[in-house]
Amino acid sequence: MSLHPSTRHIIKLTTHPSQFDVEPEPIRWAKADPHERGPVVATVTHPGRRNAVGAHSGTYSVYRAVALAAHASPAGFRPDFTNTLPPCQIGPHPAWSKPGAIVSLDPWGHLPQEIFAKRMASGELDPSIAISRFEARMPEIVEALREGRLSADGTILREGGVVSCIKASIEPVWHLPGIARRFKLDEEALRRKLFEHTGGMFPELVTRADLEIFLPPIGGCTVLIFGDEASIPDTSRPLVVRVHDECNGSDVFGSDICTCRPYLLHGIEECVRAAQAGGAGVIVYNRKEGRALGEVTKFMVYNARKRQAGGDSAQNYFKRTRQIAGVEDMRFQELMPDPLLWLGVRKIDRFISMSDMKYDAVVGAGIEIVTRVDIPEELIPADAKVEIDAKMYAGYYAGDKQVLQPE
Repeated sequence: MSLHPSTRHIIKLTTHPSQFDVEPEPIRWAKADPHERGPVVATVTHPGRRNAVGAHSGTYSVYRAVALAAHASPAGFRPDFTNTLPPCQIGPHPAWSKPGAIVSLDPWGHLPQEIFAKRMASGELDPSIAISRFEARMPEIVEALREGRLSADGTILREGGVVSCIKASIEPVWHLPGIARRFKLDEEALRRKLFEHTGGMFPELVTRADLEIFLPPIGGCTVLIFGDEASIPDTSRPLVVRVHDECNGSDVFGSDICTCRPYLLHGIEECVRAAQAGGAGVIVYNRKEGRALGEVTKFMVYNARKRQAGGDSAQNYFKRTRQIAGVEDMRFQELMPDPLLWLGVRKIDRFISMSDMKYDAVVGAGIEIVTRVDIPEELIPADAKVEIDAKMYAGYYAGDKQVLQPE
């Protein structure tokens, strides 16, 4: 314990397990029975019972701390989770209890209100997944209707271009032993690097080997489900999937330097078509801006590419990133299949992606991919030609496109 000089309040540190009042809640990852598995406990109301390092809501936990410090939020507030349960049933699926299958999210994270109702009411637990229904009107879908590529059915796609789907928000919940095995790393080395490169924010990573769960302060993912969610594990019904990594400049603001928004909306169009055919479409939208290098690094790479001798080129596309960030890509797709396994995906009929890394990760997770779909030529913005050529040159799936040859 240490004494805060200004408030004179006692602060309990959970850095060492030898403290007399530290008794973490048991958790047995990948157990089929959620009661036997146990809940993820990360609230500050019961610090001695915590079995997770970190806090729920990732980066937003910092805003909550500021709100509490500024007295904008009451210190003793307890959420009322009435009517917050999902509007549909997801799982359980076999992968939920298969050791090593899901290691980066809590497959039971959308159901603690139901499974541990009394403890939720006492403020001990928080959900890490929330599911809701969602409607949106996107210009590209309106255009697909107008041009006859899609037709309204009144449910999945209505006249006027309104699309209906199910939306799930998933926070990262890392089972550190499983994460280490997934990356073929020593767990102690992983914990040390996580500790060092978060500025020592989480000392329990290196002092509390008994705490196997880590809630990293990073963004999670949003999953959009078009059509019948119950059809997803049924290999006899069509399933379309696009796994998309965040690109704020294109996805939101329509930048023409890359193919991100065109490919995302092409994926949504394919998802609607599969849902209308009696199956489902799934979009997994990961918060991994700039290949998980961040937007600041991303914009500096843009500058360097445009200003280099000879101008922007496919051959130097990844080289300039490597010179600034030290690596070409930090998305590490090894964890990417976890949301698909959470949904019960076993076979993907149409995989809307050119990425060899994503394809390898999905197939490596035991999911069959029947057809890979590259972006249609007419959807590639003029200024994104360098990007698409560079990716095909690096080994991305090219379909019938001509692959750039090295100079």
